[in-house]
Amino acid sequence: MKKLLTVLMVGAMWSVAAVAQTPAWNEIKGELKTALDSTPDVKRGEAAFEQCTGCHRADASGRISGAYPRLSGQHASVLMKQIVDIRSGRRSNVKMEPFIGDHVLDAYQIADVALYLSKLPIAVENGKGPGNLLVKGKELYVKDCVDCHGAKGEGSGPKFYPMVASQHYKYLLREVHFIRDGDRRNSNPDMVKVIKSYTTGELEAVADYMASLAVPKQ
Repeated sequence: MKKLLTVLMVGAMWSVAAVAQTPAWNEIKGELKTALDSTPDVKRGEAAFEQCTGCHRADASGRISGAYPRLSGQHASVLMKQIVDIRSGRRSNVKMEPFIGDHVLDAYQIADVALYLSKLPIAVENGKGPGNLLVKGKELYVKDCVDCHGAKGEGSGPKFYPMVASQHYKYLLREVHFIRDGDRRNSNPDMVKVIKSYTTGELEAVADYMASLAVPKQ
């Protein structure tokens, strides 16, 4: 019995230690800090982005199919964080890994690309949802999402909240599924908590609403 209690206590202590060592989703250190503290250059960013245009398109508008997100006009800090998280393994994105490895981009080039993309004009056209879920989607968005992503879906650069307005519907839908199910891994824990109980229909509704929001002023 004593041996069993010892094993359980050690296991519990290890679990607490593991939780304590888990970095915060928005922790600023390492490459992210270097990128954020740098003085990025738009021209260098444009040159570095050339290798990405095959997927994200030359204007960074992504794909209406949702296979690739719109990056134009997104907050530079959000883009930096996502790139750093993917290459560190904190976020799953196998397709992107070969294009953003440390043998391809350094932290300063990540900042260059992010600044370049944030300055690009946002194309008006985007992949829309079915449109019949907007009332329910707005209700959910106002209740659960507006505090972070903003009333117009504009997000917040300083807080690493992405702009979600006018993003491609199918991309949004895929990502909210990933976040709800724990597959994205680098998500804000508060968001995971909020949408954990969402049904598939509710995820479809909130994605439908976000995709319908007008492009915010840059």
